[in-house]
Amino acid sequence: MPKIIISGCSGHMGRVVAALCQSDPQVEIAAGFDVLGSADREFPVFSSPARFQGEADAVIDFSAPAALEGLLEFSIARKIPLVLATTGYTPEQVAQIGAAALKTPIFRSANMSLGINVLLELVKKAASVLGDSCDIEIVERHHRRKVDAPSGTALMIADAAAESCGHGTEYVFERHSVRRPRDKKEIGISAVRGGTIVGEHEIIFAGHDELIEIKHTALSREIFAQGALEAAKFMAGVSAPGLYDMSQLVK
Repeated sequence: MPKIIISGCSGHMGRVVAALCQSDPQVEIAAGFDVLGSADREFPVFSSPARFQGEADAVIDFSAPAALEGLLEFSIARKIPLVLATTGYTPEQVAQIGAAALKTPIFRSANMSLGINVLLELVKKAASVLGDSCDIEIVERHHRRKVDAPSGTALMIADAAAESCGHGTEYVFERHSVRRPRDKKEIGISAVRGGTIVGEHEIIFAGHDELIEIKHTALSREIFAQGALEAAKFMAGVSAPGLYDMSQLVK
């Protein structure tokens, strides 16, 4: 039975992951990591990965980018796979993840939803067919507490469209300061923050006299937690260093 560590266990997503683990007879929670600690959990909580000396098969991280360095050091030293579900990493941190993956197994996805990963395939197909004739715009909506904008998922979608559209692209994140017609190579990305929106991503292919829209709506955080848990089960059986993602999990 895989033993799972939950990094960020006292946060919103960490608590959802913990609840899923506790209802899943196939896994066991080994411990939690959280800088604030927690006195109300049924498992031990450590303020930093370095303080944990027990046994575990995978770490699920839904914390914050600031926790990355300690997690990478822990994974490399203990040979315990990481499932990184946190978003908002800087380019330097992304490079750190890539370097660490040469030494330890790391599963990384900006969105753990199976539906989103199906949507990415639809976007690639649509962009390959419509990229020369349509303008591409992405609108993402999230709750008021989300810090990073645009979302990591919106950038994943933009990357999927860019690699399939057949021409050079440029991401445009705001238009209020640009007074000129829209350029063909632009992919517009807009972020909305408000209320308790779990997550919505809409991709618009706007052509001459026609409009094609692809949309995914998350109705609860549980879909992300469930995806991360499935990733952890998968990674618990992986020992080879490398960078893994949803394509290995859903194939």
